[in-house]
Amino acid sequence: MSASSRKAFALRLDPALYAAIERAAAADLRSANAQIEVLLREALARRGVSVKPPEPPKRGRPPRETR
Repeated sequence: MSASSRKAFALRLDPALYAAIERAAAADLRSANAQIEVLLREALARRGVSVKPPEPPKRGRPPRETR
């Protein structure tokens, strides 16, 4: 999933909550943004809401165009 295919929006959090998210993210070697996404996916799964897993980023050189 490329950065341009993600939805950006402002999220206001209590500073103590954000600090806890940052600590959990550091323990899992993730960014705070990735940690929030993981936590949201886990919470939705517990409620029985299925979310399609994200597509892994494409690696390597793009295919050569044929002429």
